[in-house]
Amino acid sequence: MTGDKPWPQVPVGNKDHTKAAVVIVGAGVSGLCMAIDLVKRNNCRNFIILEKSAGLGGTWHDNKYPGCACDVWSSLYSYSFAQNSDWTREYPGQEEILAYLIKTAQEYNLYQHIRFNSTVEDAVWDDKAKKWETRVTTAKGSKDAEFNPEYVITSDFLVSAVGQLNQPKWPDVKGLDNFEGKKMHSARWDWSYDLTDKKIALLGNGCTAVQILPEIQKVAKHITMFQRTPNWVIPRMDAPISPLMQNLYRYLPPLRWRKRAVQMDFRESSHSAIVNPGSDLAVFFKNMSTDLMKAQLPNQPELWEKLTPKYNIGCKRIIISDDFFPAIDQSNVTLETRPIHSIEGHAVKVNDPNGTVVDAESDYDLLVCATGFQTTEFLHPIQLTGKNGRTLSDVWKNGAKAYLGTGVEAMPNFAMFYGPNTNLGHNSIILMIEAQSRYINGLIGPILAAKRAGKTLSLSPHPAKVEAYNAKIQSILQASSFNDPSCQSWYKNEAGLITNNWSGTVVEYQDMMATVHFDDYVVEGSAAESVKTKNMVRVGRVVEETRVSDRMLAVVGVVSTAALVGGWVLRNSRYMNSILAR
Repeated sequence: MTGDKPWPQVPVGNKDHTKAAVVIVGAGVSGLCMAIDLVKRNNCRNFIILEKSAGLGGTWHDNKYPGCACDVWSSLYSYSFAQNSDWTREYPGQEEILAYLIKTAQEYNLYQHIRFNSTVEDAVWDDKAKKWETRVTTAKGSKDAEFNPEYVITSDFLVSAVGQLNQPKWPDVKGLDNFEGKKMHSARWDWSYDLTDKKIALLGNGCTAVQILPEIQKVAKHITMFQRTPNWVIPRMDAPISPLMQNLYRYLPPLRWRKRAVQMDFRESSHSAIVNPGSDLAVFFKNMSTDLMKAQLPNQPELWEKLTPKYNIGCKRIIISDDFFPAIDQSNVTLETRPIHSIEGHAVKVNDPNGTVVDAESDYDLLVCATGFQTTEFLHPIQLTGKNGRTLSDVWKNGAKAYLGTGVEAMPNFAMFYGPNTNLGHNSIILMIEAQSRYINGLIGPILAAKRAGKTLSLSPHPAKVEAYNAKIQSILQASSFNDPSCQSWYKNEAGLITNNWSGTVVEYQDMMATVHFDDYVVEGSAAESVKTKNMVRVGRVVEETRVSDRMLAVVGVVSTAALVGGWVLRNSRYMNSILAR
């Protein structure tokens, strides 16, 4: 299979089952992007992707609830290097996104690198060997467990691609575990359970719950949506993409590029709405939300009061939906705003304003917890032990923080995707992921070069650089809508520190990540001097925002189309000649 290719071009085989240049934890959007860039940028196929689930896709494999879809336009929700012309809707559904990721993994031949049903328990840095030792367990009952239920992989670099949306968060409600009906989390949906004519308690009213409600309302006997805090909801304006347009995007790439650029431009321009509560765009979105609510729920001031937030737009994630308000208005739906007290038997008890505890309903068949994820517990429950035996829990005892959102103090040759302060409230996270992938591959390059030369190299962020970087972004975040004391969101930890969101625009982040500066790192090992001399490496960035005119794109389009047609003619010349000869 590998022929005479040199390391690290050789994929991991049987004899070196427990050794790899790079270990990637997670086969979602980030993990796949990292793997593809390892091949493209470092000519490295000596890597292993460890995936806990039985299939790839990450959050798009785990989240399969009714109505599950992305809240970013489909044209933007794909890799820049693998743009998809086949999206059937402006906003893609979960199954379509998963199909896209599977197709991309197949096209880049990634399946040979993925080990499914494999859970990372912990990883320990070996100071002397300058390598990571990652302990893996295989799922009980799987055939893989019959071969090797537990083993350790040694690698030169470790990448976390587990993301922020992978560990379900169950609500802290007394009696939850003793509910006597059917119970499920939105990220662990049981499609074998028939919802027809069931009485359902839907806990939560965020993005997920807003997608679920309109779908299950169609078949359920009755639904109670338990709302703790209302959300700003703006129109989705979803629509199908016709086969004609799909073909135009496929055969006229500049048309697809222009659409993507315009959408990115708009999303970037909306950044001010979520960080500056006094901006014109913030006011515009507030009015849009209020107008939508009143148009879809006419003459219902009591309901308007319950559904109108008292906090700045952007403090919590803005929800986009065309059918949430109409679903709330259906006769088989009740919006419950009284705080939940406890769960007992088949009943959900609430605190009544007069001080008594009463049943919202006493005979629920199903309890759906659309209560999000453990977003502030990055890497949970994986245990990392880095340089000099220092643990990640110790490094993060005052809250999660990272250098550029990727590197962690005292964790050499380690990087993470979608880490602290890299989440977005206004644009596609894939744009951030690609910037991180380029940067991380820039770090990995000299480490691979050192090993080829028989030397060692370790890179870990300077503690002072980590502190200065995080102080800067926190100063910006503290003055933003994310820090509005009127609401509590999954962007913050229990102490109120904003650990999840990025402070600027995507373009600002991409520019920052376009160059790796090695003097930002503690450089150690026998190859240290060569890296210090090099000082920096330019990895560049993807430029997708509008920079050229429509006329220039038209010219490029003509050239591109001519090349496509010419290529088709060349590939099919024999067929054409046979037709003409008849």
